[in-house]
Order: sequence, then C-alpha cells, then structure tokens
Amino acid sequence: MFRYILKRILLLIPIILGVLLVILFIMELTPGDPATIMLGTQANPAAVQALNEELGYYDPFPVKYFNYVKNALQGDFGHSWQTGKPVFDAILRRFPVTLKLAFYSVLLCAAVGIPLGVISAKKQYSVLDMACTSFAMVFTSMPRFWLGLLLVLLFSVHLGWVPPHGIGTWKHYVLPVVTLAAPTTARIMRLTRSTMLETIRQDYVRTACAKGASERRITVIHELKNALLPVITYLGIEFGMLLSGAILIETVFSMQGISTMMINAIRMKDTPQVTASILFFAVLVCITNLLVDVMYAVIDPRIRAKYAKAK
Repeated sequence: MFRYILKRILLLIPIILGVLLVILFIMELTPGDPATIMLGTQANPAAVQALNEELGYYDPFPVKYFNYVKNALQGDFGHSWQTGKPVFDAILRRFPVTLKLAFYSVLLCAAVGIPLGVISAKKQYSVLDMACTSFAMVFTSMPRFWLGLLLVLLFSVHLGWVPPHGIGTWKHYVLPVVTLAAPTTARIMRLTRSTMLETIRQDYVRTACAKGASERRITVIHELKNALLPVITYLGIEFGMLLSGAILIETVFSMQGISTMMINAIRMKDTPQVTASILFFAVLVCITNLLVDVMYAVIDPRIRAKYAKAK
C-alpha cells in the first residue's frame, strides 16, 4: 500500500509539469504585458520596456518555463503583477472560503444523495422512488446560478431567514452550499440508485437472505458497501470540480474566494497569480484522487488483499 501511494505521488510530478506548460503557453498567447499592467497605460515607454526586461517578459518561452520551475522548486511562485505581493499569500488568504464551500457541499451531497438513492432502490417503482427520481431530474438540469438567484429571492429577500451574501457567519454559507450541492446531490442519488439495483441482484445478497441475515445488515454490509465504490469515485472527482468550479456561486453570493480572485487575475493577465492558482487547484485534485483510491482499499477487502499480495 505504501509503495502504491509513493508511486502515485511520483506521478504527480509530470502531471504538474504538464499543467504548468499549458498554463504558461496559454498566458503567453494572450495580449498585454506585465509592465503596462503594473505601471499603467500612461507610463513612459522606456520605463515599461525596462520593467518588462527585468521581469523576463521578452525571454523565449522555454526560458520562462525553466525559470518558473526553478523558482517554484525554491518556493518562489512569483509576485502578483497587480498588487506586487507574493501570489500564495492571496491564495492562502482566500482558499478557506472556497474549501469550506466545497467541503460542506460534498458533505451535503453524501448525506442526502446516498440515503435517497438507497431508499429509491429498495422501494423501486414506488411513489417514493418516482418522487426521488423526479427530484433528481429537475435539479440535475437546473443551472446553479439560476437556482442561487431563486433561493436568494425566496429565503433572503421575501422570508429574510438567511443573509443573501457575504461570509461572516455560518448562515452566509447556507444558500451557497445548497446551491452548489443540489445538482451534484441529484446525480449522486441517481448513481447510488443504479449501483444499488445492480448489487441487490447479486448472488451473495440472495445467499445472505437465505442465511437469515437481517434486512438492515444486508443493506448496510452486503449491498451498500459494495455499491459505494462508484459513488466514492464520483464524490472525489466532484470535490475537485467544486473547488475549481465555484466561480459562479462565489459571484452570485459575493463570496471572496479563490475562484473570483483567479477570474479577476485572468482578466488583468496577472500571469503569476493565474499560474499559481491553477497549479494549486491541480495539486488538490490529484491529492483528492489519491485519497479516493486509498479509500477503495478501506472499503473493499479485495483491493486490500491485492495490495498485500503485491507487497
């Protein structure tokens, strides 16, 4: 198991280098230069050229790439062209907002989607199953920004139960988390239902029933535990997507997270800030996928036996 984790960590190196190559290449193709951004459009052309030369803007692309990798290995990811401060200061300052938003959303997805999927599968073709399926179809097809606006109008403007924007207290996270989690919860419910239906028809479930095992034990130990592997995979992937895809939600609810900062940096062509932010997200997604694979071994004894045999 340790060898597998070490191998996956080593595989992060080419992935991160490839992501960095794509980011820097795309930013190289966009118009604008750092000196004009930092000094303004009315600055002296000589001063603009001198600052661009100091920042290495006129260096060939391979040189820029090599210099960035070399500085990153030393812990230097550059300074923002807008603020002049280290880029990771802004990332670490804003990241807790985005992390809370994504983490609470995934928890809500799992806490609501998995039980509804199990109930829907156990009560197949019942009224409850039809209601859960209809719920899933509606929220899967509903755009998040539109749902967020509707929730603000209902629960903030008309009812006044929760604040419409900001990040001051836990109440500020209620509407953003529900908005971000609703479509994913619907997909989790549908996925859990389909995997549970496949598991229910397996021979070992019929054997457990023949042995007189209780309905609760059959559902939790024999059915749900085996049906959760695809669900865990999807939750892990979705967590990475929620981290990097909360841009619309942060905009609708005026939450100063890392996603809105990255969008502003892209608009201003703040290459150091954009590059560091996307690299940060890429590393988080890779780590999340690694944790999902490790959870496989925790849930499925067959995978644990495979690791033990390889060792």
